[in-house]
Amino acid sequence: MFKDYNTTRKKLVLPEYGRNVQIMVDHLLTIEDRELRNKAAQTVIAVMGNLNPHLRDQSDFRHKLWDHLMIMADYKLDIDSPYEMPKKEVLEEKPNRIPYPSGEIHFRHYGKVVEMLAKEIMKVEDEQRRMEMLRNLANHMKKLYLTWNREQVSDEVIFNDLKQIIGQDIQFPPDMHLSDTRELLAPKIRNKKRNNPRNKQR
Repeated sequence: MFKDYNTTRKKLVLPEYGRNVQIMVDHLLTIEDRELRNKAAQTVIAVMGNLNPHLRDQSDFRHKLWDHLMIMADYKLDIDSPYEMPKKEVLEEKPNRIPYPSGEIHFRHYGKVVEMLAKEIMKVEDEQRRMEMLRNLANHMKKLYLTWNREQVSDEVIFNDLKQIIGQDIQFPPDMHLSDTRELLAPKIRNKKRNNPRNKQR
């Protein structure tokens, strides 16, 4: 006795519609009379719509159904569709490959954005404003460093990292100091205390 297993059947093009709908579509291709074929196609579209009632609110719902019908028929179905027939080469065209950024990152824990910001800051002509912006960036770097490594870090380490990122031996003012570690991490600590259920019960 012959047993019909799914593994021996033709692979479904759109599995969400099931094998019965695929059989109906395959039958459409065998109908020679165009008028009968058009009526049968309308019936198949109605069945496909009933299988996806949750999509009825979409404006292009019926358009999608007709596109799916043509896809399941391998674009060989000659019918009077209310919409422009989809083209196989357009639907199956592979998207252009997105190039992966190849630029080397000096310090992964700071990320690429920090390097980009540093380069933009160096374009600022006003020296006082440029130094203030570099100080703000260094504070951000210190916070990122402490998130990556919980141990204490000196301002000197951060300034040296910033020099490497910029690629210049910048002389920072001797009185330029970064925010204290507790100050940088304080908002995170306060939020933890605020979200602690025990604190809410007090």
